[in-house]
Amino acid sequence: MTSTPSSSATTNVMLAIFEKKTTQIDLYRPLRNYIAFHYSEREAQNLEDDLQTLKQLRSDLERQPDPSLPARRDLLQNYYKALCLVETRFPISPDKDHINSVTFVWHDAFKNKQKASQQNIHLEKAAVLFNLGAVYSQIGLSYDRATVDGRRLASHAFIAAAGAFAFLRDNAATKASIGSSTTVDLSVECAGMLERLMLAQAQESVFENTIAKGSTPGVCAKISRQVGLYYEEALAAANSPTLNQHFDKAWVSHMQLKAALFFAEACYRYGLELHEKEEIAEEIARLKSGISALAESKKSTRGAAAQILDAISKLEANLNRNLERAMKENDRVYLMRVPSPSSLPPLPAFAMVKPMAMSEVLDASKEKMFASLVPDSSAKALSRYTEMVDDIIRTQAEKLQQASELTRVRLKEMDLPESILALEGNFTLPTDLKEDVEAVQISGGPAGLEAELQQLRDLRRVNQEILVHIDELLQKEAREDSQFRSQFGTRWTRPQSSTLTKNLQDRLSRFAANLKQASDSDARIERSVREHSALMSILDRHPIESALPTLARPIMSLDANEDAILGALKQSLRQLETLGAQRAGLEDMLKEMKRKDDILPKLMTSTGSYEDLFRKEISKYDLISEDIGHNIEAQEQLLLQIQAQNDEFAAIFNLVDYKASREKCYKQIQAAIAKYREIKDNINEGLKFYVTLQDAITNVKQQCSDFVMTRNIQCQEMIEDMHKQMAGLNFQDSKNSAAYNYPSAGSQSQRSGSQHQTDPRPQTPYYRPPEQPGYAQPPPYSTQQMPPPYHAPPQAGSPYPPPQAGSPYPPPQAGSPYPPPQQQPPASHEYGQPAYPGWRGPYYNAQQSGSHPRPPYTIPPQYPPNQSGYYKPQ
Repeated sequence: MTSTPSSSATTNVMLAIFEKKTTQIDLYRPLRNYIAFHYSEREAQNLEDDLQTLKQLRSDLERQPDPSLPARRDLLQNYYKALCLVETRFPISPDKDHINSVTFVWHDAFKNKQKASQQNIHLEKAAVLFNLGAVYSQIGLSYDRATVDGRRLASHAFIAAAGAFAFLRDNAATKASIGSSTTVDLSVECAGMLERLMLAQAQESVFENTIAKGSTPGVCAKISRQVGLYYEEALAAANSPTLNQHFDKAWVSHMQLKAALFFAEACYRYGLELHEKEEIAEEIARLKSGISALAESKKSTRGAAAQILDAISKLEANLNRNLERAMKENDRVYLMRVPSPSSLPPLPAFAMVKPMAMSEVLDASKEKMFASLVPDSSAKALSRYTEMVDDIIRTQAEKLQQASELTRVRLKEMDLPESILALEGNFTLPTDLKEDVEAVQISGGPAGLEAELQQLRDLRRVNQEILVHIDELLQKEAREDSQFRSQFGTRWTRPQSSTLTKNLQDRLSRFAANLKQASDSDARIERSVREHSALMSILDRHPIESALPTLARPIMSLDANEDAILGALKQSLRQLETLGAQRAGLEDMLKEMKRKDDILPKLMTSTGSYEDLFRKEISKYDLISEDIGHNIEAQEQLLLQIQAQNDEFAAIFNLVDYKASREKCYKQIQAAIAKYREIKDNINEGLKFYVTLQDAITNVKQQCSDFVMTRNIQCQEMIEDMHKQMAGLNFQDSKNSAAYNYPSAGSQSQRSGSQHQTDPRPQTPYYRPPEQPGYAQPPPYSTQQMPPPYHAPPQAGSPYPPPQAGSPYPPPQAGSPYPPPQQQPPASHEYGQPAYPGWRGPYYNAQQSGSHPRPPYTIPPQYPPNQSGYYKPQ
């Protein structure tokens, strides 16, 4: 049985709502004065554009409706957003401290003679929302509902209108109805009635498209029934005590007829489905219900549109025809008892529409108007919300950090993953121990100690050779002096060499003693290197991990399941690592959410309770907090699983013995490092000692060279004078006879006498015999005291013996195994004779026979490789 075309498809009569009318009002001047008075004139100037924009929006609203309904819709939406921004920044009320010169006036949309007048922005916002719903209804009515696209667009427009009226009912109607001057059209009841009416018309458009697509009778019946339900709800609201005298009778008749029409349409469509199922008895009952509803609706058709009455007549004819056929079939074939219509269950219904959510469409939080004006209440609310967010972030971050720390500690207790890496040959030393070993190897390691010991030997040999050379110089000068003294007898009047060089000889003796003690220290160091070479040899292993014991698989296995156990443990560790990566991602998400969480615009546009806004905004952290809790819970379960797996792994692979041998190896490496550092420090002390001593010995060598040269020149002069006297070439009075002054080694004076200015020889001082035995004043060289041998007590395990007690010299630097060298004289010290030709510095005389080449040694840096400042590099 085929269905006839929709009996209501030709019913193109729907209702649209006219906008409310208002009177002209000036918002610009009162708002600008408020900004200038409560903020500053400069702020008012900066917000001039925003004030002009608001003024223009209100002016456009006051004009007659635009020819373009979408443009009118956009105007109302933008003006409503601006009003939300004004509401949170400008108090409009009769209060003397508020903006009290603005009065909003709006007429009732259904009874134009009635009007409301209020000095608050709530009436303005409610009226704008009402007009927005009205414009949406006009847009829906403007589409051509004879086409599929037209019906679809009309349905969307009615859905938006329903959303606007629902938003008015829930957010603005109550506030706008407070006070004596109100209108019925902005009441909660009227807004709810209009919402139901718009939903009915939206569902009706969907029903028309469903019929056009040829949907099954059962589907059409459900959609049609929902249309009827929406109209019934709208009709019930219109007949409520608040509204029953407010709407035109034609509106009430329209809703009543539409409700009956779509109920009967549902009965008709449902009867077609019952007939196909051969449920004739219920079909007859449903058809009778539809006919009864249409008959009842015809009693109140005053003011109804002719199209609706025509649709009712057509539907009624279809119902009667199907009823007659069904009754004949039942009487002839089925013979079923027809149930009473009142005993039937309600017809099934299915809603295809719901009000549009206008909160996003009318959200003003992203608008920039008056953004620089931040009231104190909004700033305090923002501060409180920020504290709430910080508390959540801090709590969750601490949970994440504690979970990561727990993982690290538990894995360290189980020696994971080090034990698995050791089994695979990828083990390594602890970080601090490995760094110490690398520092040892960088400095040369134990293998490089022999080269440094050789440097000690070379420096000691050079110092000894210089001392021998100095001794030979002084002995040679003494032999020559003795020879001339024997030759000339009493005429050789200058002091003996041994008298003048006594201080130099004492210093040389002390140098020799120091070298002897240093040699003993060198021997102890070399002996320590030999004795501990086996211990320190582990530090020469490359890589150092090759010296560690290895973890091997068991030689015999009863069930050969070690691979399965190892694989399961690795898999669990990978899962644990994944959880750790997830925690890191969650922590980053928390920080990013906090960075983007700016609710100040919402606070500035919020007209409700801050607590409600806080609960809504803070709830966005609930999901990530749940994810963090799940992550931590999963980690706890996984750690328990890893503990059990690791116990089994340790039993099979004998980890206890492996750990013991590994710890023993760690201690051996630590002992080797300690011994190496001790020896290295001693060698460095020795190198510094020899370099410093060499400078002191070289200084003394220069003094001896100057002394010998001066004595040689004086010797030549005395021999020449005596030869002249013996030859009778130079006779002088005895009182004018020359007297020689002999300075001690290292002192210098001007020669007295009448030496000719043309004499090419240098002015040489003569020695003057002392006036009494010994020196009245100590000679210059005697003021340079010789540093004593090393006095500080040896350190524990030091290879150096304690110094001799009672030494008059200051103790050297603590910890040095070597005696302190002879200190150099100050830079201002004057020697007995200027440097002779060919002198090249304080080390060696290049023209002197028997001089030794300067040793090309440089002192290696201390260990670790920080440059020592103990001595001055040459």
